Amino acid sequence: MHIWDFEKREPVESFYLGEDGLLPLEVKFHHDPDSTHGFCGAALSSNVIHWWKDDVGNWQWEKVIDVENEPHPEWPIPVPGVMSAILVSMDDKYLYLNNWLHGDMRQYDISDPHAPVLTGQVWMGGLLGKAPEVNGVKMAGGPQMFQLSLDGRRLYVTTSLFSTWDNQFYPEIRERGGVLMMIDCDPANGGMTLNPDFVVDFGKEPNGPSRCHETRYPGGNCTSDIWL
Repeated sequence: MHIWDFEKREPVESFYLGEDGLLPLEVKFHHDPDSTHGFCGAALSSNVIHWWKDDVGNWQWEKVIDVENEPHPEWPIPVPGVMSAILVSMDDKYLYLNNWLHGDMRQYDISDPHAPVLTGQVWMGGLLGKAPEVNGVKMAGGPQMFQLSLDGRRLYVTTSLFSTWDNQFYPEIRERGGVLMMIDCDPANGGMTLNPDFVVDFGKEPNGPSRCHETRYPGGNCTSDIWL
């Protein structure tokens, strides 16, 4: 992993993450422009790497979140979470992550970025059989891309990653299609609940069943960092 100086067009620091940080995928900084803290989600090892600049100006890193693999009766090895996305709330208080194969979304309090605390967890889809039906819709796939509203109260989550991966791990998605769900978040005290009254079923599309991947707010969101 490299921290890059775009003016000099060269890396200023490089980290070798070893077995921690396999397939580093998404990087998110604090929104505070004076903060040097940032996080990287690693898909295959299902963990989060935190980095920062210390008091003498040196870059440091550490693993702060590690999602354990889960046993599955049809798998010869434990199933990894496959953390394909992360985001940080606008107030830099919470970090959200997904486990696409396990089927859960997680909320961590990162007020102390060195010691995240799990404050919320919601199941939707996944291979572990823990997801509920919402408005009669049984979800296919697992939580994948997600967007958080600027006030930190609404988290919208879709269930399709890549069609070839979808078909391999979730073959039923070809008949059911993907879904867009909403998770209600408590930005003051922490906590997440799956909204029982909101579901967009892309399996019911006229030319479907269809799949949903990325979502965007018209006025911006905590992931894009672009708002009106």
